[in-house]
Amino acid sequence: MSKKNLFIFLFLAPAFALILSAIHIYYGIYVWEFKGPTTTFEIKPGDGFGSINYRLAEEKIIYSPRLFHRYAKFSQKLTSFKAGVYEVNPGLNMSGALELLTSGRSITSKVTIPEGKNLFEIANILEEAKIISSAEEFIRLAKSEQFVKSLGINAQRIEGFLYPDTYNFTPNSSPQFVIESMYSVFKAKTSELDFSKSNLTKFQVVTLASMVEKETGAKFERPRIAGVFHNRLSKRMRLQSDPTTIYGIYENYNGNLRKKDLLEKTPYNTYKIPGLPIGPISNPGIESIKAVLEPEKHQYLYFVSKNDGTHIFSKSYKDHNEAVKTWQINRKNRAGKSWRDLKQ
Repeated sequence: MSKKNLFIFLFLAPAFALILSAIHIYYGIYVWEFKGPTTTFEIKPGDGFGSINYRLAEEKIIYSPRLFHRYAKFSQKLTSFKAGVYEVNPGLNMSGALELLTSGRSITSKVTIPEGKNLFEIANILEEAKIISSAEEFIRLAKSEQFVKSLGINAQRIEGFLYPDTYNFTPNSSPQFVIESMYSVFKAKTSELDFSKSNLTKFQVVTLASMVEKETGAKFERPRIAGVFHNRLSKRMRLQSDPTTIYGIYENYNGNLRKKDLLEKTPYNTYKIPGLPIGPISNPGIESIKAVLEPEKHQYLYFVSKNDGTHIFSKSYKDHNEAVKTWQINRKNRAGKSWRDLKQ
């Protein structure tokens, strides 16, 4: 072999091959584009890179799975992919695909959880909004004592700690992800509250706040109602709260609270048990929690609904009975009123 041919063989050919390889890599990462049509790509919690890479190639969203693996590894993003549903548009190159799928900018749906909803109601709201695929699975996990304790909550269920707020979730999110997200918001919202100012534990404060939340549609009444419950607790009187009775039978409740329900002993029925129920009966907002921490100081021991979201408060049982006759037995005072008509 001549010196010229040897030079070409040893130097020019490898250099030419290297240039071609570099062009191929550049083309695959920056020039080649997804042709469309617009589609979605889902990364589920726990999906590994291998599965993601394979499906991207199957759906022709990337130029080459081998090149995408090397590019993700070189970019130190092999483990940076975030769960979610992503919109993939025509014209997306492989560099853009890596940036999109590791950005967390997934398609989300907005859902609002009102104050005072319980875990069963929240499960249905989330299912109807297609945030979760199964309300039953959400309820099962929310009632799992093992799961709840893994979050650091010493309780039998997550009730009370699913903070009511407006959320943006990826459709078909896992119940675990949703619960953990809502609990994270609870911790953030209550992080600056001083629970030590109460003679109740933090869990008891949340429990009582969940009762306050269910008892009134009038925000200004929360501290006063909290004060009634504090007064009754200090006198060792039973709290006798209808919403606690309802929660204790909620999964079999048909909307009509009967006398026999009030007589049924459950860990939540405060007509039959002393003190607080075993745990929260709804998920309170920050104002109800604050009301329990800073209740109105007064001597009221009773209250009865005026059927518009507000209440009449009484210091004696005699006065309370009179209020019941006026506002509950008198049909005229019960007609056509709703707490929704209140100016909050």
